[in-house]
Amino acid sequence: MIGSRHRFHGHASLNNFYSRSRTVRLSSLMLMRYQATTRHTGYRAAVIVSRKVHKSAVVRNRIRRRLYAILEPLEPRFKQSYDLVFLVKDVSIAEVPYGELESLVQSQLKQAGVIEAGLSDKPHDIVNKVQKEN
Repeated sequence: MIGSRHRFHGHASLNNFYSRSRTVRLSSLMLMRYQATTRHTGYRAAVIVSRKVHKSAVVRNRIRRRLYAILEPLEPRFKQSYDLVFLVKDVSIAEVPYGELESLVQSQLKQAGVIEAGLSDKPHDIVNKVQKEN
């Protein structure tokens, strides 16, 4: 779970964000809205999963936690401070393997120009290479 400083606080902050943000959609599972900001350092993120996606709060919260877990280690790769909102559109995202979900999120961030495109797609690939060399 991401810390309090990386979350949006209150509906007014999201309403302001929606009027000024841009959208990236690479799949039918979710879309990402983003906006560069100077109000804070790092990033702020929200994952929105409506009851139309799934009636169970357990499933909706699991989807949120999975996406937050992917975002947290990516913070050092952000080019500057950003506000990010992920809108989940399909419940099948709960069943997508973690690696595929991670690459989908990274692809959206790269397409938006939020993270640097020159680095490896998966951070754990670097760890695997180092372990093989030793």
